[in-house]
Amino acid sequence: MKPLKILFVCIGNTCRSPMAESVMKHWLEEYDLNWKVDSAGLRTWNVGRKPNERCIKVLEENGLTTDHVGRQISTMDFYNYDYILAMDEHNLHELQTLAKDPSQERCAKIELLGKYIDRPEDQIIRDPYFSNSMGGFRCAFLQITESCQNFIAAHMYTD
Repeated sequence: MKPLKILFVCIGNTCRSPMAESVMKHWLEEYDLNWKVDSAGLRTWNVGRKPNERCIKVLEENGLTTDHVGRQISTMDFYNYDYILAMDEHNLHELQTLAKDPSQERCAKIELLGKYIDRPEDQIIRDPYFSNSMGGFRCAFLQITESCQNFIAAHMYTD
């Protein structure tokens, strides 16, 4: 089985996508899978910056860390990754628009990360950035964790 290459994407690459990157790296280590994982944002707001401090706090509460530095998605990401996993419908639609180039074959499958949760009400991982509490970050963490575990289960032996 060839190692998968996965890119997580949200709007700013400061909360959800770096959280997903860290969670997935943890589970890949647990399952001894040599997959490549990264995250990016659709905007330049956080390029060169560490993830939001609340994201880092939730990761630490769960025994995880991150060394991610924010970056914006690039055209080459559509060729270099097997999966580009969006956090919500807006991210998904923007990624699908960016990927449309009739003259080129894209490698990446663009999907919602939350599609790997069986409960429709939990399939959108809402942006916790403007939340006044840690609750939004903790909720996103739980959704991301379940989605990553289910993604691994669905792809461990199939891709």
